[in-house]
Amino acid sequence: MPDIKQQRTIIMDFVKILFLMYFVTFILLLLLAFVLFKMETSEIVCKVWLIAVYIISGLLGGFLIGKRTKNKKFLWGFFMGVVYFAILFIVSVILHRGITGDGMHMFTTFVLCTASATAGGMVS
Repeated sequence: MPDIKQQRTIIMDFVKILFLMYFVTFILLLLLAFVLFKMETSEIVCKVWLIAVYIISGLLGGFLIGKRTKNKKFLWGFFMGVVYFAILFIVSVILHRGITGDGMHMFTTFVLCTASATAGGMVS
């Protein structure tokens, strides 16, 4: 059974990895903004890019937390994806002053975030 110090270390690593996931998301979205500014791209390119951002961030977070925990990697990866999605969802609700869009889009985003983070944890 892990001691208190080891549990705190895992929690701190979890938070650090979560921040890294959002930093990667920020950089990739900044790159998307630059591409949109310099070129005329279609809406489908933006949608594909956003999907890629969710997948890349999820894989990175799941992989890193899996390397850190060394056991139940897929479960830690799944949890990482859930927390990543939850923060995205909460920020979106706050910025839009309510839930916008359809439920299928939210469900798809949830599946992308959790599945990619789970896969990252399993690969680590």
